[in-house]
Amino acid sequence: MAQHVLGEARLHSVVRVALYAALPDELPLRPVFEALRAEGRRCLLPRIRSRELEFVPVMDWGELAPAQLGILAPPPGRPAEDLRPEDLALVPGVAFDRAGRRLGRGGGFYDRAFADVSRSPLLVGVAYALQVVEEVPADSRDRSVDAIVTERGLRWLERSA
Repeated sequence: MAQHVLGEARLHSVVRVALYAALPDELPLRPVFEALRAEGRRCLLPRIRSRELEFVPVMDWGELAPAQLGILAPPPGRPAEDLRPEDLALVPGVAFDRAGRRLGRGGGFYDRAFADVSRSPLLVGVAYALQVVEEVPADSRDRSVDAIVTERGLRWLERSA
């Protein structure tokens, strides 16, 4: 999957990439992290603070430790950075549909983090191909993604709010 992200021409100029430490049932992102770091890109991983996601720079995967909800996260105390439209965020989902709608795990963390579309980075949903379905339930609070990457490739979608 790393080759699909790194090989995508539209992403060559992206310097900062937000990604996450995958849960056991999610497509692993450590190889993507390692490849991005090898290219000198800045990687940020999420940390939950007061029911909100904040994104923290991480230089080495070994810096991550089990945190809230058992998810690997950057250590507390390290300053977070705001993501910008020129950045890229790889986001998890239980399922995505062909319109880019995302079904998360129900906490709303990513929807809240990227609610302001005008200030949001490019969002790329990460999933196994079997998690891309015809339609997922969505409402006005749900944030769609700009593209979906699976083990089979990356596909751009029309930007949805």
